[in-house]
Amino acid sequence: MTDSNRPTVVLVHGAFADASGWGGVIERLIAADVEVRAIVNPLRGISIDSAYVASVISQIPGPVLAVGHSYGGAVITNAGSLADNTVGLVYVAAFAPDEGENLQEIEAGSRDSVLPTALRQNDYPDGSGGTVGELSIDVAQFHESFAADLPERETAVMARSQRPVSVLAFGERTGTPAWKRLPSWAVVATADKAAGSDVVLSMAKRAGAAITEVDASHVPMMSRPDVVTEVILKALATLA
Repeated sequence: MTDSNRPTVVLVHGAFADASGWGGVIERLIAADVEVRAIVNPLRGISIDSAYVASVISQIPGPVLAVGHSYGGAVITNAGSLADNTVGLVYVAAFAPDEGENLQEIEAGSRDSVLPTALRQNDYPDGSGGTVGELSIDVAQFHESFAADLPERETAVMARSQRPVSVLAFGERTGTPAWKRLPSWAVVATADKAAGSDVVLSMAKRAGAAITEVDASHVPMMSRPDVVTEVILKALATLA
């Protein structure tokens, strides 16, 4: 693969977050002359979010390396099977579910995750007269459960600007996983109390991903952007 058709890196954020969390990685990829886009993940559920992300990827000329953080990993797992120009997957403290699995069941099996006890639920209109549950992290528990290796002044802002996620994101089941046909890489944060280091590592091994472990919380793209960027660059070099 020549430089002219080197994959565009598409960064997909997870729940309780937005694309700004990729800032340090984006800066480093630009410095390495890599075409990169951090896109919006709607956070409305596996089927909706995967269809949206796949549509964005499909409209990007040439091959795409999809990078997902946390819930964004579940999204690229599905979107990568929908967008034919996806050529590789990078999981960053991310879920890599198999067909028929959902994140609620995966989280229930984690000994490392404290997220279930930190979540709070509200409801939002579903557009047809009903409501759907929406989850956010309790502000008082955000730092410890989500980003304990970042300064508290930073996580205080993150906690108060977090984007809630539909309960459908955790309850809907995954379709055909793209990692069964595409090469994959994984950054496993060993102090991840949100997704849970144990289940993230287990899913990465099952997917046959090239694994890099790093001493970090659930947000290594923010606390260790050098490590995450290096893994992305390795993936690009392998796909070249």
